[in-house]
Amino acid sequence: MNQQLSDIQTQDIDHLGIIAGIVDDIGIVEKIDTLIGTHPLEKVSAGQVVKAMILNCMGFLTAPLYLFHRFFIGKATEHLHLFGGIT
Repeated sequence: MNQQLSDIQTQDIDHLGIIAGIVDDIGIVEKIDTLIGTHPLEKVSAGQVVKAMILNCMGFLTAPLYLFHRFFIGKATEHLHLFGGIT
């Protein structure tokens, strides 16, 4: 199986994979979703939003909160089990 180097794509998750794993092990998303509940039409649960905010806080410290949505641009969110890959 020979692949050309131009066919290889890389994605960056930095240290966020470790933090996401810890959040998953603790079960924060599930606990929040159980307490608050979910709605069938929502794309992102409250627990997922809290997980995203934790990841943002650990990697985007100098930016104001209104730039929160930019933090995940270029990040491999599907590997962080966050938003199902939605950015």
